[in-house]
Amino acid sequence: MAIRLASPAMLRLRGEIADRFHGMLTRQDQHAPRLHVTIQNKVSPQEAKALLESLQVSIAPGAFRFRGLGLFRYRGGPWEPVREFLFRGKQKA
Repeated sequence: MAIRLASPAMLRLRGEIADRFHGMLTRQDQHAPRLHVTIQNKVSPQEAKALLESLQVSIAPGAFRFRGLGLFRYRGGPWEPVREFLFRGKQKA
């Protein structure tokens, strides 16, 4: 289960990064992205539905901010963190 995000600015930034990697992206990375935050993965449909129902009453649409980007390396699993790139400006706690 995931929560959809809407961020034209993030999609533009992703496009700029993808342009820099032209010819090196995998097929999976070439498609139009659907921004989301994964909440739950690899559970039964019943578990996913139960969580969805409980979150629908407690999570409302609202503004959000990305604090930066994280660079990870995959060498067969699991993903290894390499570096964080924080955006400039004031960060909310």
